[in-house]
Amino acid sequence: MKTVELTHTGEQVSQLALGCMLMGTATDEPSSVRMLDQFADAGGTFLDTANCYCWWNDRGSHGGHSEELLGHWFARTGRRDEVFLATKGTALVKDMDAVWAKGTPDWEVAYRSFDGAGADNLRRSIDDSLRRLQTDHIDLYYVHVDDQSTPLEETLEALAGIVQAGKARYIGWSNVRTWRLERIRQLCAQHGWPQPVAVQQQHSYLRRKAGLRHISIVDDEQLDYLQTHDDLTLVAYSPILKGIYDDPAKRDGHGMMASYAGPDADVRLKVVEEIAAEVDATPNQLVLAWLLHQTSPTIVPIIGPRTLEQYDAAMPALDVKLTGEQLARLDAAGA
Repeated sequence: MKTVELTHTGEQVSQLALGCMLMGTATDEPSSVRMLDQFADAGGTFLDTANCYCWWNDRGSHGGHSEELLGHWFARTGRRDEVFLATKGTALVKDMDAVWAKGTPDWEVAYRSFDGAGADNLRRSIDDSLRRLQTDHIDLYYVHVDDQSTPLEETLEALAGIVQAGKARYIGWSNVRTWRLERIRQLCAQHGWPQPVAVQQQHSYLRRKAGLRHISIVDDEQLDYLQTHDDLTLVAYSPILKGIYDDPAKRDGHGMMASYAGPDADVRLKVVEEIAAEVDATPNQLVLAWLLHQTSPTIVPIIGPRTLEQYDAAMPALDVKLTGEQLARLDAAGA
């Protein structure tokens, strides 16, 4: 597997990241361990998780399953130093009774009760993550959900202390608006605090439909910002939108399509199918390959397979080669 530089840090990470969100819950431990072993054996180094993964699988849970499973894997294999480990804080749910009041998770309630990016919570959260992961440091520590109720100065100063203490090497932000990224960067420069080196957002080949306001999906303004500020790597989650590119029937009425459906998506899906056939790949693999070919900004897609079959279906994207003409057709497609 090829590597890319994480912004200008000199840190080389695998060009594809393995998302571990479902490990220990929807994906059982034997399957999770097999994926981790195969990914590492293939040269994969970038592992992504969070302290809240994944509370919504079991009522009464507060998360931590994925971090615990990774901790067991590190202890069993001794491969901690072979990987670049990212985890996140600030999105644990404080009031689980309210979230589960109707018998299923109410995400609107959950969003209103995240534990946030206060200094005390960040320090407590990373210590808890280190314990579950059975390690003494995190390579990349994200603010998982941007917390506009806490002063940025408080959050950034706490993160600077975490880095200074050696508990995290780099920081990043996720689910964040562009104006907030700029403010974060200004404050870090002003106070000499560590700058974020990565931003993790939902990003795929389809473009979000016009007029949609969505904090987590990259829009034209944010893409332009990241192209201009090349000291931020875009870590793209949900790059294949839960596999909708491969299956027109799955796309019909699928929740992931609500942010994308329309004439522009129809045109781009048609081109994906055409070029996938030309290179003998599935549409999902073609989209992953397109992301891997991007250089401005540098993009690291996260695959988050639930099953070994999904893992095996994603990995061939690493070998898909696209010509300049094919990339131009993909880029130009749209209503």
